[in-house]
Amino acid sequence: MAPTQDALYAEIDLDLSWSERDLPERERTRHVHRLHPYLGKFIPQVVEVLLSRYVRRGGRVLDPFAGSGTTLVQGLESGYDAVGVDIAAFNCLLMEVKTRRYDLFALESEVRDVVRRVEAMDGEGPVATGYVEEWFAPRAAAELLAFRELVDRYDHAGVLRLVLTRAARSARLTTHFDLDFPREPQRDQYWCHKHKRFCRPIDRAEHFLRRYAVDTLSRIKEFSRVRAKGREAVVIHGDSREAPLDGRFDGVLTSPPYPGLIDYHEQHRYAYELLGLEDLRGLELGAGAEGTSAAALTRYVQGIAAVLSHAKSALRARAPVVIVVNDRRNLYPEILERAGLRLEERLRRHVNRRTGRRAGEFFEDVLIAR
Repeated sequence: MAPTQDALYAEIDLDLSWSERDLPERERTRHVHRLHPYLGKFIPQVVEVLLSRYVRRGGRVLDPFAGSGTTLVQGLESGYDAVGVDIAAFNCLLMEVKTRRYDLFALESEVRDVVRRVEAMDGEGPVATGYVEEWFAPRAAAELLAFRELVDRYDHAGVLRLVLTRAARSARLTTHFDLDFPREPQRDQYWCHKHKRFCRPIDRAEHFLRRYAVDTLSRIKEFSRVRAKGREAVVIHGDSREAPLDGRFDGVLTSPPYPGLIDYHEQHRYAYELLGLEDLRGLELGAGAEGTSAAALTRYVQGIAAVLSHAKSALRARAPVVIVVNDRRNLYPEILERAGLRLEERLRRHVNRRTGRRAGEFFEDVLIAR
């Protein structure tokens, strides 16, 4: 017999569970959290609650699976220093742009200047080859490549690279409803599930470049008003099983990848192709391409345990390891044991997902171990 709603909610931590009405998307993706689309991230409100509960106020927090930087950004807003490690070069670029401090006047001057240059684009630019030629209409490819040539002229090149990749994601030859993992270029008219009408693929990028340049500036300004003074974030590009961790931490707060679900390099393939980023997908833990065979799950358990063991070695005495995960395969008892950690508390939260065609709902566990 299925549990009643009352019984179900009796098992849920309501301080970590929100309805769409209580926590609309604009709040879940406030300021820099929406600088670039990213599958598989957890929401800042979860980080905010867990930091306040389990990590010493004003302390130093580590996220060894830092992803899009939610722990780092919310840590800075809540008054913590933060360190994030990730194997994906694009993720590290995204986190760097989100968390660094800016001379806002200088940043705005450069963004306004590049927008003027974009507005003057005439569709001419370098000749596209390879991936760019395959996945973008000729005009869109020329505009993106022309923008790429501008980037290194500016001090805030990292910000502009992120604008470029965000525009590239929107300008690909794909359907409007399948921006996450398109399988092949869409060149002809199609029935659009998103707009409920026939649509044609995008054939230009200039308008995206302008829009996202202005939006990025606005979001960075917004975050600068709420981040705590004197707090900093450090981003480390490397393998979390062995990345150097300087100093001691007052807690780990992380949401590891789920086994066999998402290929974190592939979801941003356009960024790696346009920017020439180092591709270390072979070191991803739980990559979608690995699947969920018994052998893949064994590798996953060993890898996650190695990461947590390495993180544990950098913790102060009795500092917590807080893990947000959907452990439906019950892998984490073994993972924690291998990492030398003891589970002290297990919470459950309801997740209302409202992201494109992947919308739905499910439950996550919050594991607190030491």
